[in-house]
Amino acid sequence: MPATDSAAATGILDPAPEPSLPTRPLERMLRLFSDVREGEGPRLLALTLNVFLILVAYYLMKPVREVLILAQPGGAELKSYAYAAQAALLIVLVPLYGAVAARLPRRRLINAVTALFIACLPVFYMLAERGVGVGLVFFLWIGVFSLMVIAQFWAYANDLYTPAAGKRLFAVIAFGASAGAVTGAWLSGRLIQVIGAHALLLAAAAVLVLSLALFNVIDRHDSQRRPAGRPTDDPPEKAIGGRSAFALVAGNRYLLCMALVILLLNWVNSAGEYILSAIVKHAAEAQIAAGLLDPADQGRFIGAFFADYFQLVNVIGLVLQLFFVSRLVKWLGVPVALCVLPMVALGSYGVAMLLPSLAIVRWAKTAENAVDYSLMNTVRQMLFLPTTREEKYKAKQVIDSLVVRSGDVLAAISVYLGTTVFALNVSQFAAINVVLVLVWLAASVLTGLEFHRRTALSAKTAE
Repeated sequence: MPATDSAAATGILDPAPEPSLPTRPLERMLRLFSDVREGEGPRLLALTLNVFLILVAYYLMKPVREVLILAQPGGAELKSYAYAAQAALLIVLVPLYGAVAARLPRRRLINAVTALFIACLPVFYMLAERGVGVGLVFFLWIGVFSLMVIAQFWAYANDLYTPAAGKRLFAVIAFGASAGAVTGAWLSGRLIQVIGAHALLLAAAAVLVLSLALFNVIDRHDSQRRPAGRPTDDPPEKAIGGRSAFALVAGNRYLLCMALVILLLNWVNSAGEYILSAIVKHAAEAQIAAGLLDPADQGRFIGAFFADYFQLVNVIGLVLQLFFVSRLVKWLGVPVALCVLPMVALGSYGVAMLLPSLAIVRWAKTAENAVDYSLMNTVRQMLFLPTTREEKYKAKQVIDSLVVRSGDVLAAISVYLGTTVFALNVSQFAAINVVLVLVWLAASVLTGLEFHRRTALSAKTAE
């Protein structure tokens, strides 16, 4: 098979700009959701299944996190402080990951890191069964897992595809993540009744073993069929590089802009969750004061509200991911698509600032989170397509773990100051978010322009 045909079969190089419609049933079926071309289906489905399994495992572990942390004295308060502790922990772990990445080729790196996380789960299970108080430690551990392992998967996906192919196919892979979250949450609710909470850790370990085995199958197949003649790419057997992860971000305008976008996204979103929680609690108290709700049913009212809210967000997010995200990216381009969520957030918090009612805030946050979990989640992974392998594996860990958690910490600080020092109301919190969103939108425009420049440069280099 000629090199160009082999490249098309593996999806590493894009086929002709105007390819013929695929003839195989798999690719024809996948074209309902994205612009999938001949020969790209098997690996695309394998990667989608891989991230699906990772998210299933994570959502199997999340109920155990709540059980263990709340069993400890002051557990509810510990949860509030744990995010700041995670940020501090990541300051140590991200450079350590970078040091390991500098010495290992990508397959050994991913195998080693994932195997280490898997090995921890039976240990946590045995300690929990013996009544050892591991709630805080596990809370920190699962927070690091959810950021680093998922960032590592997306770094690998970015490593496999060119920018043009990734823009076409990442929406399908991201659907695997969304479906895994929904499936894992559903599965944990049923398994916990059968095997108990702690045993969910062993179930998650088994799922992660499957995901790691699938990764090795994908990577071996990719290495065997990788075409020659890609001078801009290092071979996967080569170690990733020796520069510091923090130095990579600090010395690169594109990565700094990307980090600012992610920081503001999480700051705004976490502060928005507080706004919604505050207005829901106020609505429950108002119903109690009016005699419409028994005080004993306040928890049930709040729980029912959030159950319906989360379900609606997930359903809308899944529909957007499956049928609209790929098409929106194709029509708008990544730079414009990157600005969609801050525009939605600007409208949402602008309305909430003027009309801070439960119905308005609920639908505003539903729109924001549904777009965040679908379009924005896909686009933020595409931003790493025109980067070097070293940036994909090292800088991505800084941005997708430490920067994400730093945004949560800034939101917690702003909420603390707003409630205890300045006594702000819901409208004032929404006004602060409007200001933050305007900065976020400006950072998104700059990041999109730099993405366009880098993608054009990559295309010229490939020629």
